[in-house]
Amino acid sequence: MIPITEILKLSVQSLMRNKSRSFLTMLGIIIGVSAVILLVSIGQGLQTYITKQFESLGANVVMVMPGKFGDGGGLQTSAHGMMVSKLSLNDVDKISRLGSPVGLVAASLESTANVSYAGKSKYVNIGGFSASYLKMMNLSAATGVMYTDADDRASKNVVDLGQSLATKLFGSMNPVGKSVTIGAQKFRVIGVLNKFGASGFGVDINEFAAIPLTTAQKLLGTKSIQSIGVQAKDKNSVPTVISMVKKELGKRLEEDEFSVIDSANLIQTINQVLGALTLALGGIAAISLLVGGVGIMNIMLVSVTERTREIGLRKAVGAKPSDILYQFLIEAVVLSLGGGVIGVILGSLGALAMSSFIETTVTWWSILLSFGVSAAVGIVFGVAPAARASKLNPIEALKYE
Repeated sequence: MIPITEILKLSVQSLMRNKSRSFLTMLGIIIGVSAVILLVSIGQGLQTYITKQFESLGANVVMVMPGKFGDGGGLQTSAHGMMVSKLSLNDVDKISRLGSPVGLVAASLESTANVSYAGKSKYVNIGGFSASYLKMMNLSAATGVMYTDADDRASKNVVDLGQSLATKLFGSMNPVGKSVTIGAQKFRVIGVLNKFGASGFGVDINEFAAIPLTTAQKLLGTKSIQSIGVQAKDKNSVPTVISMVKKELGKRLEEDEFSVIDSANLIQTINQVLGALTLALGGIAAISLLVGGVGIMNIMLVSVTERTREIGLRKAVGAKPSDILYQFLIEAVVLSLGGGVIGVILGSLGALAMSSFIETTVTWWSILLSFGVSAAVGIVFGVAPAARASKLNPIEALKYE
């Protein structure tokens, strides 16, 4: 039997004789591997970002949300697709009066709108928050001030802009004291928020406009709110607070009309959903690996046909069927592994480039999985052509034209 190192050398030389065909054959594997790594990194980045956002609220924060969360019920929707929430400011007042261990109680209402100034505009998320919600979210002003409870009670048209939004609208100019248009209404800028971490899917605080809750209700023409944040005295008080809030809201609302969740459970539920999404994205991208495998098999079958006389000659001078089998199998594996290496590099670089716009996380398991699958593809789809080559009759192969 020919030494495996010699067979490997022959395989590489054969591939190098047809560089263009070899690269085009690897292209399916390259695209598949890079797509798996890129899509998984986006899913993992999204999961990391959302986890960080909720963890920043603290372990002692309880969220009240409309609908039955986490039981497949989802959120109730109206005919226009907008969320229908039966939560109101009256519920906020009642929860606030429950007393210890209930601490800060705050409400939010979010939507999207066009924010413009002097011909420049940006379509962004608008957050209607009670002043205490800003404290709960650890938001503060880098320039100017944050709006207060008094501004909220008076439904004043004041706004705090995220840093990126302020820069896009005003450039290097100080926006405090200037007026912007949100929707069709004028708002006075009273502050610019501190830079808030890295952006990701979901709400980027740096491109965000925060306005008083009651002002947002008037702007959107609604009396409902989207969520209520309840801060417990400490982490150990969370179960008690959840029980108290459920009991209070249960006096007015049906059980499936609201959910009370602590941040840990919320993170766990969201991570489960995002984990499934990440796997689905990776699975979809992995289909292209199968397509790449079919391409390798087709090219190797063509190669066997083209090199029939060569195979016959090698057998005639003493090469065993196993030598021919290993050579063609190694060629297929080299194509797959070569494509896998290039795909890993391109996928990682793509994730790095996208990290400037969204949070991405390249995981070791996505690299190992995609690289392992690419190797398996080479073996599986290389077996048939290699077996065909090894079974050729040397006499008939030498006669082949």
